[in-house]
Amino acid sequence: QVQLVESGGGLVQAGGSLRLSCAASGRTFSSFALGWFRQAPGKEREAVAAISWSGLNTYYTDSVKGRFTISRDNAKNTVYLQMNSLKPEDTAVYYCAAAGVMRTSVVLTTTRQYNYWGQGTQVTVSS
Repeated sequence: QVQLVESGGGLVQAGGSLRLSCAASGRTFSSFALGWFRQAPGKEREAVAAISWSGLNTYYTDSVKGRFTISRDNAKNTVYLQMNSLKPEDTAVYYCAAAGVMRTSVVLTTTRQYNYWGQGTQVTVSS
């Protein structure tokens, strides 16, 4: 079993930055693919960024490319999402997710592929 706890959310003005962290406990997640999702009110949960077990393969949804960076530190069992140039449309609850994988290069981008989820952290970007 893996427990995920996000932190780092908050209120920021448009153009500002935030760094989200997600710490895992219960099992080392060096063999896990990891992802960040977000859900705005009235909208479906969407993948924002994902990273492979090796850390060498990543995915970003088009709206955050060039602004967000996902990274992981397997020694610390932590995954990060650096968010720069934030926009009001980035406002949402952000969730981290984890799933065990067999290959180091696998990147998972849909909610159904993940079986461990954090409780979420609110990110609010004011205009």
